[in-house]
Amino acid sequence: MKKNRFIPGWIIMTAVFFVAGFDLQTINVHAYIDPSAVTYVIQAVAGVVIALGAALTIFRHKIFAFLKKGKGEEEKKEIHFDDDASSDGIASSDGSDGEA
Repeated sequence: MKKNRFIPGWIIMTAVFFVAGFDLQTINVHAYIDPSAVTYVIQAVAGVVIALGAALTIFRHKIFAFLKKGKGEEEKKEIHFDDDASSDGIASSDGSDGEA
């Protein structure tokens, strides 16, 4: 069975728009970009990415706590223990039922 390999028209028009736009906006310049300058730019971008990742890792608990600010109160449940274990039917430590 042969698959239909139709490309939607909006994709083609978008590609033509960007290719034509880039082609019309180019200017011929007589310049040279030194490879060491490009390496410096790559190192700067990598440093920013690593610093943001480290900051996110360090402050992730505070960030998540801030994002969950209103949700934490609903999930908290208080547990109350009564001093009288016989009301719950729990046996006391001496083996009796707690009844006198």
